Amino acid sequence: MVDNYFENRAERTIEKTREILDDLPQFANEFFVGIQMRTSELTRLNYACDLRVFFDYLAKKKFKNSVAASELTLKDLETLTALDFELFLEYLSSYSFGGKRYKCGERSKARKLCALRSFFKYYFKRDKLSANVTVKVDLPKIHGKEIIRLEPDEVVDMLDGATDAERLSLHQRHFHNITQKRDIALLTLLLGTGIRVSECVGLNRADVDFNAGAFTVTRKGGGKDILYFADEVSAALQDYLKWLDAQIDGKTDFGKKIRNFDALFLSLQGKRISVRAVEMLVKKYAALASPLKKITPHKLRSTYGTALYRETNDIYVVAEVLGHKDINTTKKHYAAISDDIKRNAARVVKLRDKKPDNDNEM
Repeated sequence: MVDNYFENRAERTIEKTREILDDLPQFANEFFVGIQMRTSELTRLNYACDLRVFFDYLAKKKFKNSVAASELTLKDLETLTALDFELFLEYLSSYSFGGKRYKCGERSKARKLCALRSFFKYYFKRDKLSANVTVKVDLPKIHGKEIIRLEPDEVVDMLDGATDAERLSLHQRHFHNITQKRDIALLTLLLGTGIRVSECVGLNRADVDFNAGAFTVTRKGGGKDILYFADEVSAALQDYLKWLDAQIDGKTDFGKKIRNFDALFLSLQGKRISVRAVEMLVKKYAALASPLKKITPHKLRSTYGTALYRETNDIYVVAEVLGHKDINTTKKHYAAISDDIKRNAARVVKLRDKKPDNDNEM
């Protein structure tokens, strides 16, 4: 049976959500059943986590521990005012849950308020709440974040760092002879196609077609898409797979560890590589190329999107390749480049283009 990363992840996510539901009031189950057909497993898990924090807050602060969070009722929710939600947002700036301290920034607060709006809207539409008080609460103001990406010379430096172990620590060099081919292939794929880290981790060997120069990727929400890669990506992937097959056939120490023969990228334990491992891998090599920038796999995606936009001048192509459902998302991230393109375009049009003086040509 083929190992399907996304099916396995969905099953784990569903189980986590069910565990959290045990901490929520009984009536909350109806909400999760009601939104099941129009939301992803991950969205429902995020909703459950956000609601758990909210009901824990109500039990501790609003009702002074007179009732457990799981015992709150819809009648209790009827007593809430807009001020209660505003106080909750303030509480999120620094709060304790499960014995740990947490801090929420403006984006995290906005996400939690959106979850509460969906929750209260659901019961209001079904006449189980007399009003949806959450609509009276303004979303936190979201300040724009600086778009961080690698420059072309930094991309070269990063790939060189994965090729040559000289700048790595002694501990890192110890594993470099095993991970070198994989790391180069993985970084080249991220930088050369702009796929998300979860999409990369979920790739199986069967998803790649070298004859067509293409691979099948599972997008957010479970949809399938076909993306194409250039010769440089193809060469790096084939070099890695040739090495990997040699480990298996030669029954090397690493080859004997391999248990997952479907996954494209493997960990040192012979299992499918994790998202966390890819994040650490990117951080390691990015630090060699650009120590002052905080580079994540998503920043490599932005790096590719920037390069693609500069080459095509077509925001719709960038949105299609990156898998953005909303073109405004793409425009927001590449607005600065749009200004450059528009500025250059303005210089192309000449209203009174000077012509050679032909008066002396008599």
